[in-house]
Amino acid sequence: MEISNSLLWLLFLLFDLCMVVVVYRLFGRVGLYGYIVMAIITANVQVVKLVNIFGLETTLGNIMYGSIFLCTDILNEVHGKKEANRAVWMGFMAMVLMTLYMQIGLKFAPSQFDEGQSGAMSTIFGFLPRITIGSLLAYLASQLLDVTLFAKLKQRTEGRLLWLRNNASTLVSQAVDTTIFVFVALGPIDFFFGTALVSDPAVLGSIWASSYIMKLIVALADTPFLYFARGLSRTRPALEG
Repeated sequence: MEISNSLLWLLFLLFDLCMVVVVYRLFGRVGLYGYIVMAIITANVQVVKLVNIFGLETTLGNIMYGSIFLCTDILNEVHGKKEANRAVWMGFMAMVLMTLYMQIGLKFAPSQFDEGQSGAMSTIFGFLPRITIGSLLAYLASQLLDVTLFAKLKQRTEGRLLWLRNNASTLVSQAVDTTIFVFVALGPIDFFFGTALVSDPAVLGSIWASSYIMKLIVALADTPFLYFARGLSRTRPALEG
């Protein structure tokens, strides 16, 4: 029996969020560092695939990208702002190096028997400069904002209302992330990047809305997993290290 895209997306979301907690349970904060690096690379590969979920046209990478916010929120809540920021910069470095190394790889002349570069590699890693720049700027700005907002809300609420700081920080920073990526990567900043990839404001608005709605669902869904991860840190002191 064929599974619908929407059901498969929900199952994928549940599995991804569960795996964040499992990795944290097994490897502590170091595991979350590794998960962030894996998630940012995977998200940037999956983002080239457009799918229809709940009647919305959206990119596939939203789940993996959204799980990064859960990872940094766990680090922020349990290990502090400094460790969360460290994880953000590790993810940023992974994005930069992956992009650089794949661009170098594409410069090699392929063998006459090669079937990879002209197809899959060029499609996935032959990024337009503005898309790469948009992705990097959106990631760094939104993640650092999320960490800062989460820490400030934790201080203001004196460690209470975890659900509030988790959702408020993530929803605001995801809006920033979506706005930067859509307008830098797709248009209409013609004066710097050249011709806009999407010139119709209505289409840009539709892309922004569908992307943000999917990220919003991921952000709301990760709250119980953040509580669970915090509970693990209290019952397993080794996770604190």
